[in-house]
Amino acid sequence: MARADRGGRRDVSSTRDKPPRTESPEAFGRGGPKGGDGSRKHEAERPEAGNGGAEAGTGGQDNRDDNGGKPLRQAQDRPVRQAQDRPAAPSKKPFFKRPVVVFFLALLVIGGLIGGIWYWTYSRQFETSDDAFVDAHITAISPKVAGIVIDIPPDVDDNRLVAEGQKLLQIDPRDFEVQVQSNQAALLAAQGKLAQAEAQVTVAQANAASARADILTADANASMTASDLKRYTSLDPRAVSKQQLDSSTAAAASTAAIVEADRKKADAADAQVKLASTQVETAKADVETAKANLENARLQLSYATIVAPVAGRVTRKDVQKGMYVQVGQALLSLVPQEVFVTANFKETQLAHMRPGDRVDIDVDAMPGRTYHGRVDSIQSGSGARFSLLPPENATGNYVKVVQRVPVKIVFDEKAQDLQGLGPGMSVEPKVWIAK
Repeated sequence: MARADRGGRRDVSSTRDKPPRTESPEAFGRGGPKGGDGSRKHEAERPEAGNGGAEAGTGGQDNRDDNGGKPLRQAQDRPVRQAQDRPAAPSKKPFFKRPVVVFFLALLVIGGLIGGIWYWTYSRQFETSDDAFVDAHITAISPKVAGIVIDIPPDVDDNRLVAEGQKLLQIDPRDFEVQVQSNQAALLAAQGKLAQAEAQVTVAQANAASARADILTADANASMTASDLKRYTSLDPRAVSKQQLDSSTAAAASTAAIVEADRKKADAADAQVKLASTQVETAKADVETAKANLENARLQLSYATIVAPVAGRVTRKDVQKGMYVQVGQALLSLVPQEVFVTANFKETQLAHMRPGDRVDIDVDAMPGRTYHGRVDSIQSGSGARFSLLPPENATGNYVKVVQRVPVKIVFDEKAQDLQGLGPGMSVEPKVWIAK
């Protein structure tokens, strides 16, 4: 504090040596620690400062002269001393010591713990995967014959539903109709040759029968002449003339030769029968060949009209009227109404999964609707093993990764209830498993 010396002047050495406080006058003007009270006291002290202005005007010059020209800080130090003399304001409790806050924090922790336990228990009841898609057995339509497309029905267009057996397009059939007629004529010719060969067999068989009859006649004549010769030779040579004996001998030899000749003719007739029978078999084979050629021509003609092998929707239509199409060229595809789901689960998710497990299916394209199905089968092998370039783990460095195995899931809903589902749509199946 400033003290007065003998000449009536105040000792300001202690005030001058003490460093000024950092509190700004504005802070104390707002009340400092006690708000508006300090401001009102400060305002009340201002008149005293005004009354002492005269003294500051008279005596202040002496003070500045005695203290090296430095102004007194009595007016500034007075609010500081008053602020230091006031009692400190009561401090606030930490939030964790407040009962309401502690109650809500405890309630939040307990709720989170209960929710976590419930979710852990609930998630153990099913397996799910976002690597799943709608699939179907898509039928690609390709022609079996080449030609120019002359007709496409108007109801055969992209995304149109066609029935099984419905006509899809027509290829120019005139070339195939000519081929059918040609093969029909060839069949008639073959059938005529067969009839002729069969007639030849009849003739050959008749000739063989006649030859066998000639053999019997010749045998009879040979037996008679042989008997005559034997009788003539047994008589007394004086009773038979030399001429009669020679004639009988010649007749016996002639009839024996005739028998041998007739036997040869009979053998030739039998061979002719066999040849005619062989010609019949050849003719029959020609007939069958002609029938097969005719049937093939009719098939080629039928292939000119392409019909739907299954019911489904037309997709990827790439054919127009007037186009020349080649054999095996992709014209369009049919997506059947019977669709299923192919879900690629991790191999670690298959421990408790079995065919027949119940499945809930959410389709991304149809939010808010859940389909139902069941596990149909699990593929015997990972998807990577049946890919175009299967991994070769026997060479190079090996990094173990979790493999995915395709699982086929079929819908419980009927085909008409699956309208709007198409191959490739993303789904998220939830397989309920029993542990």
